[in-house]
Amino acid sequence: MPALVLLGAQWGDEGKGKATDLLGGSVDYVVRYQGGNNAGHTVVVGDQKYALHLLPSGILSPGCTPVIGNGVVVDPAVLLSELSGLNARGVDTSKLLVSGNAHLITPYHTTVDKVTERFLGKRKIGTTGRGIGPAYADKINRVGIRVQDLFDESILRQKVEAALDMKNQLLAKLYNRRAIEVEQVVGELLGYADEIRGYVADTTLILNNAVDEGKVVLFEGGQGTLLDVDHGTYPFVTSSNPTAGGACTGAGVGPTKINRVIGILKAYTTRVGAGPFPTELFDEDGDALRTIGGERGVTTGRDRRCGWFDAVIARYATRVNGLTDFFLTKLDVLTGWERIPVCVAYEIDGKRVEELPYSQTDFHHAKPVYEMLPGWSEDITRAKTFADLPKNAQGYVKALEEMSGAPISAIGVGPGRDETIEINSFL
Repeated sequence: MPALVLLGAQWGDEGKGKATDLLGGSVDYVVRYQGGNNAGHTVVVGDQKYALHLLPSGILSPGCTPVIGNGVVVDPAVLLSELSGLNARGVDTSKLLVSGNAHLITPYHTTVDKVTERFLGKRKIGTTGRGIGPAYADKINRVGIRVQDLFDESILRQKVEAALDMKNQLLAKLYNRRAIEVEQVVGELLGYADEIRGYVADTTLILNNAVDEGKVVLFEGGQGTLLDVDHGTYPFVTSSNPTAGGACTGAGVGPTKINRVIGILKAYTTRVGAGPFPTELFDEDGDALRTIGGERGVTTGRDRRCGWFDAVIARYATRVNGLTDFFLTKLDVLTGWERIPVCVAYEIDGKRVEELPYSQTDFHHAKPVYEMLPGWSEDITRAKTFADLPKNAQGYVKALEEMSGAPISAIGVGPGRDETIEINSFL
């Protein structure tokens, strides 16, 4: 049985929650392997809509064990609040597992995140202000707090003191903010220990055993390929690796155990926050995509920037992730356009470029080269097979598949759990 990685092939918000949820009934474990509560998923089950920020989408699938891996940064207050909200709606969250090696987002991380972003002014990156970047920075600087530290007060206090030695200097002398009290932070963190303890486990051991036993394990990335700290549009990226390689380090499962890598593509393109975006629209088409697609961030509440499909980005995602399949989402949003532009290449300094430029300067100056594809006006939300789609919609999907470099194995034709066309099984 397979171990699969499922990740965003654009700038995030592609509909990974819907794809994960679609597989949930057949999957034994769903694992978040990076990011934190800066990543949002919306999952629609019947007439119920669930907005998930930190928890794996598989928590909505009975029989599936959701896992927060060691590569995730965890805000304990957000974790417990999200669990409480789901429990109040009748969702069983008792099977959740949290890696003891996952790092914690503390109150001082969110403080540093917000004041730093304000300090940058026009140079700001567009962070969510939730402490993600500072938590990862502490992890790399080896002054981070891990989940397991909640259960040893002495170690916790020592680590908080070490972290605040420098941060309080920065807050007071550079940002003109009050120093943060060690005891206040320690007391708050210790207050979460008893509630979290029952979820904490050696998830690396559990997941490797599960794969060896033939269980289906799905590794779920947050954000998207172009937000990867190594392979994205740096510096306008997240602080972790949403790409496929991040699944191995963020869950502790070796690459030889991964069978398939599924990229989620939106039928057009969106991004949240600052940074280059070659196909971004500033006209009524962009407004229409935003309105029809409901393009507002699940976690941030910010309107998403919208543009036409970018095949250059899709090809890049195929390459750096080793994608075996695509899941194309929100095809229904494009219903009603007479002709639909698709970016097939860029023009940079008068030259046509068909692969993503490695140079940040070149990408900032890239202008989209469009190919016009015929649109459709028929309602496609009730389509159950590929043949049910209008001919022009079929042509659009086939063109995107050819341009992107991997087969499109499923198509989202509406927000509902059952509004999906499965062409080839992922399992």
